Amino acid sequence: MTNQITKGIKVSVSTKYKGTNYRNNRLHHIFGYVITIENKSTETVKLTDRFWTIFDTLYNTEIVSGEGVVGQTPTLKPNDTYTYSSGCFLESNMGAMKGFYTMINLDTFEQFKVIIPTFQLTTLATLN
Repeated sequence: MTNQITKGIKVSVSTKYKGTNYRNNRLHHIFGYVITIENKSTETVKLTDRFWTIFDTLYNTEIVSGEGVVGQTPTLKPNDTYTYSSGCFLESNMGAMKGFYTMINLDTFEQFKVIIPTFQLTTLATLN
């Protein structure tokens, strides 16, 4: 599991290889990930946007950005935890993801970025 704390917001990531599938007549490796966001600060925050950079070892890079995560813009009071699952497709059997969430402090209305730590996406065969 990979962890990062930014301004009292802890982001933890775990990954799982889910096999292969064909997309657009090309073989892709499917990776799932679970992200847990913990508000360890003393203020209430709301996740408004996400920004991802997805790399694979075939030198493909994909940028994904947009409102919220999995269709939600969660509000976290102090000590609240929010967990969600998502995934991505890579043509390579190895890659990585990193990014950030844009959040707003609902007490001060300050917007800030919370770092999503770089995490590896690797097939089981690659690990052996």
